[in-house]
Formats: sequence, C-alpha cells, structure tokens
Amino acid sequence: MNVLESVKGVKDIRERLSLTRLNSVASCVVPRFRDFVIGLDVPLMELKIQLLKVEVSMLVLTAPGGCGKTTLVKMLDHDDHIKGIFKENIFFVPVSKTPNLKVIIQKLLDKDDRLPAFQSDEDAIDQLEQMLPVLVKKNKPILLILDDVWSGSESLLKKFAFRLPNYKILVTSRTAFPRFSFTYKLKPLNDDDAMELFRHSAGLQDGSSSYIPDGEMVKKIVKGCGGFPLALKVVGKSLFGKSAVTWHLRVAKWSHGFSILDTDIDSDLLECLQSSLEFKGHEMILRECFMDLGSFPEDQKIPVAALIDMWSELYELVEDGIHVIANLHEINTRNLANLVVTRQDAGLVGSYSNEDFVLQHDLFRELAIHQCSQEPIEQRKRLIVDISGNNIPKWWMEQRLQPINAQLLSISTENYCLPGFVEKMDKLKALIVTNYGFFPAELGNIQLLGSLPNLKRIRLQKVSIPSIFKTPPPLGDLEKISLFMCNIGQNFRDCSIEISNAWSNLMEIIIDYCNDLVEFPTWLCYTVSLKKLSITNCHKLSALPIEIRELTGLENLRILDISDCLSISKLPKHIGELHNLNEIHMTGCLRLCNPLPPSTMDLEKLKHVVCDKERAKLWEAIQEFRMDDTRIEIKIAEKDINLNWLANRF
Repeated sequence: MNVLESVKGVKDIRERLSLTRLNSVASCVVPRFRDFVIGLDVPLMELKIQLLKVEVSMLVLTAPGGCGKTTLVKMLDHDDHIKGIFKENIFFVPVSKTPNLKVIIQKLLDKDDRLPAFQSDEDAIDQLEQMLPVLVKKNKPILLILDDVWSGSESLLKKFAFRLPNYKILVTSRTAFPRFSFTYKLKPLNDDDAMELFRHSAGLQDGSSSYIPDGEMVKKIVKGCGGFPLALKVVGKSLFGKSAVTWHLRVAKWSHGFSILDTDIDSDLLECLQSSLEFKGHEMILRECFMDLGSFPEDQKIPVAALIDMWSELYELVEDGIHVIANLHEINTRNLANLVVTRQDAGLVGSYSNEDFVLQHDLFRELAIHQCSQEPIEQRKRLIVDISGNNIPKWWMEQRLQPINAQLLSISTENYCLPGFVEKMDKLKALIVTNYGFFPAELGNIQLLGSLPNLKRIRLQKVSIPSIFKTPPPLGDLEKISLFMCNIGQNFRDCSIEISNAWSNLMEIIIDYCNDLVEFPTWLCYTVSLKKLSITNCHKLSALPIEIRELTGLENLRILDISDCLSISKLPKHIGELHNLNEIHMTGCLRLCNPLPPSTMDLEKLKHVVCDKERAKLWEAIQEFRMDDTRIEIKIAEKDINLNWLANRF
C-alpha cells in the first residue's frame, strides 16, 4: 500500500465516522420509557454507583424476564448525571437470541449500502475497534448498552471488550454470566411498589374502574404476581374496567389451585416466562431439574441435600453431588431459582452445607406446573397430589386403574402416615418426607417401606421416627438414610445390631440437628458397609465410641463428619483402627481441646482434615511425625458469619 492509498483510507474512515456520528445517534438511541414506572429509583441509584466505578468496564444487569431490566436501562440513559458524563456517546443495541455480530455492528455504526460490507465477524470488530478511539479522541466517555443478551453469548460480549479509556459496557440479560466480574441483580418489586403498580394498571388509582375491590382481594392478586412488573401490568390490565363478578371469579380460581398462567389473560406473560426455558440439547437436563423444583410446596425452602438424593436417582448423577451442585449453580445463574449458600465450606470441591437451600419464585413454580399439565396425566413425568383430609383428587380416582408412569410423585397431605398405595410402588428409589410444621410429627405406616425392594435413599425431616428403628423394615438396596431435625428416640440408640442385616448395603448415614441424640448409637459400629458417617449439629452428643471392638466394624468408613457437635471433647482412643478413613470434618467442635490420641498416627489413608484454627493446631502436632507421602491436607474452615439462612423470598 502506497502513501496515497493510506491517506485515502484514513480519509474514508473519517468520512464514515462523520456519518456514524450523525446517524448512529438516531439508530442506536435508547428508547424512551412510556409506561408507568415505580420502585426503580433505588436500583437506578445503585446501578449508577456500580457502573461508574473506575474498575468496572463491563457490568451485567441481570434478572428474570419481566422484571424491568430494559426499563431500568432506559431510566439510566435519561438520567441527568449519566447524560452529563456520556453525552451523545450512549449507544443502545438490542441483541437477539441468535445474535449476528455483523448486523449488530452494522446497526451500531449505521452502515448503509454506500459503505463496503463487512467481510467477516473479525472485519466488523476490526472496523469498530478503529472507529471507537476516534470517538473518544477528546477523552469523551462511551457507554455501550447491549440489551437482552441470551445465555451462551459470553464469547460475543468478549468481542466488544476493547481496552479503551472511558469505555464502558452495560449488558442486560436473564443470565448472570459468572465469567464477568461485575453483576447487578435486579430484584422483584417490594409489596408496596407492587401494590401501586397493580392499582395503576387496573385503573384503581384514578377511579376509572367501574368496580373498586376491597383491600384484601387486591392483596391476594398482587401476591400472586410475585413482584414481577410484567405480571402486575398484565393481570392489572386484564381486570381494568371489569365487573365485580370477574374480580371475584379470578380470586376464586387462584384460591382453588388455578395458576395465574391458566387464567384467561394476555399471553405475553406466559411467553416471556416460557422463553427462559429454551435450552440447547446438552442442557436439557437443566430444564428437567427446573421442572422438578415445581414439585415442592409453595413458599418453602428446598434443601440441596434433598435435591441431591432425588436427582442422583432420577438422572443417575454421580454420588458425591458435584453434578447436582453444578446444575443448581447454572439454574441460579439463569435466574430460574435462587441457590442460597448458608456458609462457605472449606471442604473438598463440590462440598455443600446441609443447610444450603433453593428458593423458587412462585411464578416459576407455576410455570413448571403449567408445563407439566400440558400432557395427559398417565404420560406425565411428574405428578403433584394434594390430599386434604379424605379428599382425594378426582383425577386420581379416575386414573387409579390406569398405569401411572410418573418418575416423580409429590404428595402434600395433613395426614402423618405414608399412603397405603406406597406399598405397591416397587420401583421407588428415593423417598423424601418433609414435615413443614413447627414440631416433629410421628410418621405412621413406616412398615410399608419393607415392600419397596428398590428403595435406595430415605430422607426424613422434622419427623419422630422411633418405629423405623424398633423393627427396621428389610431394605436390602438401601444405600443412604438422612435424618434432619428429627426426634431420634430411645429406639434409635438401642436398635439391635441386626439392622446391619436388614440394611446390608447401607453406605451413608446423615444425622443433622437431631437434638435428642445424646449417646452414640452402638449399632452404627456394626454397619460394615458404611462409607460415610455424618453426625453434625447434635449439640448434646458428648462422646464417640471408645472400645476398639466398637470401631473395627467400621472398617470401610472413608468419611467421618462431626462438625458443630459442641459437646464432644475427645476422639476415640482407638480411632486408628479406622484404616480406610480418608476425610475427617470437625469444624466447630469447641470442647475438643485435648491432644489427639496417638492412634491417629495409624490413619495412613487419611488425606484431608477440615476444621477450625484451634483444632488445626492439634493436627499439626501429628503432622510432624508422618512421612511426606502420607501428610494430611489440613483445610481451615474460616468463620463465615452471615444471615443467608434467613432468606425466604426469591
């Protein structure tokens, strides 16, 4: 290329830039917001503060569809402070589900037929990269807004991340994109703002509605919208100017189990929510997991431990829960549910706390139920049965002679007995029983479990369970039993060692927050098949087995967790007999201050110890006498004091 050609090329760029400066403002201007807006003043302030930080070059504004992300961006653009900083250099580009990079940049630069077409994506990026520095040659900041970016578009975002001074990118998306450091999560409206938006949409503010419902009725409807602006607007407009009969009928339907998505309203809401469930082929497992969440009761925390038990069997995921945790993180990233981690565990990769849980928004739960209900009952993968008193659902009575092919059956009942038909569910692999009352309730008909030859996992929460250990039903395939906040009772402690015969394949026992566990159950020591024993948050448990004969039966034990058992003051004298022990977790054992028994030197396969700083000093003393190839990795569980466990809303 000669000098004349170079000069011509620079001149061409300048001419195109002048065109761009004049026209891109028209093509990439942020649209004005015309709808009534409420509840976004605080998010606007917080978003501005985060966006204008020096270290922030790209900020992801994330929330489920219909929560007001684009509206918030429109408010940001018309904010006097932001306009004063970026002036005319604010560019707004909507991004489609299947983004075309050349089309996006063509719109951004307002290229027309008079300008050469881009040869490739790389050419488009190169031309954009050449032009942006010219726009900031006078040190004028640029704000590029990429609106409605879909999951899987991380590589697209990286292409726009030029290293330029005073250049910022704001992305709106239903996905949080964890690869990028800075994220602002827009939450649903609070109750007061939701009420005001609904009343405006329904014409109740100015008295233009022909019928003015009472406050309680309005509260019920607003609650059903869950703070989603789109839902509040759609439902409000559907009731605008309607008669008293229509209002009462809407509330009556919702009260009798009809979904907000099943009622005769604008389809925009359903389409918006459904579009969040579009997964690629290898991601379909995420859709299935999301649908399963709808099987849990409304407004209740869903324990991660229960999901591990359920999904490990349904989808044959690995035993240690790594795949389940990964799926939950992805569902959380896509804003389809909230994964609440109550504390950061210093354990191994994939570890989780028994207190971790998932919250699902009511609208997404209804979406899952709505999607399941589109198939005939006998073909559904999931069935939700609500038994109130003796009132069995009509469809259940009609279908009782027909084969039910559901993989997941959710039963809600006020009766504390296992239903009689459980006896015939010979393919059942996982049983999860949760009492949502305040106090533990005794579970009846427990003997029916003896008729379930394929049952592998049992999880009981807030249940009194003396009968299951008094006469343990034969469960030859049972691999795991979890007891959370249960009343153990004397039968558990005095259970016959014959339980090792009845549950000959039992490999994992989880006992958490069982406050009446005072003595270590002797029968556990004779469960030869046991590989993991976790007794945590049992504050009255004062000692582990002492006699060597009580430990040799646990010859296959690999993981021992006694975290937060406050009264345990020492480890068993002959703990070294647990020759296959690989991990010990003992965080929060505040009374365990005595030196470790010498037999810990015999734990040659012990590789990992998770504890707090005080207990770490005890293990470091042992560490000095071990050979290099048998050294223990001691992980300190830092104190993580937070109030995450109080969360009860999406």
